[in-house]
Amino acid sequence: MTTFAVPTSTTPTTVPTAGALLRTGAVATVAAAAATAVVAAAGQAVGIGTAVSGATIQATGFAVLTAIFSVVGLAIATVLRRFARSPRTAWIRTTVALTVLSFVPDVLADATVATKVLLMLTHVAAAAIVIPAVARKLA
Repeated sequence: MTTFAVPTSTTPTTVPTAGALLRTGAVATVAAAAATAVVAAAGQAVGIGTAVSGATIQATGFAVLTAIFSVVGLAIATVLRRFARSPRTAWIRTTVALTVLSFVPDVLADATVATKVLLMLTHVAAAAIVIPAVARKLA
């Protein structure tokens, strides 16, 4: 009779703590806020207005709103980390869907086409920074 030894992993899989997730998320939030401000300022520099319904959005306004919604995203990530069967997959699916949905107000905004595109570009810039950073910290 032949027997086979089946190797078992003795390396425990570690799930990052909520603190590690939030620290990473905070760094990504600051980076995304800065990136959206830079994108908005670059758009303004090349002549793309940021006026929506006649009110101009300053570059700092982009940073503030990015920070606010990134914190909301971190709250979602924390809940998914605790309750989702596959937090990383749930995070990516949820945030990609929310990013796409975030385009709706931009499309409907009372603004020029160039402004609408710039607004959507800031959403993509923020998502490109925050989503993968947080996903790396979810099991």
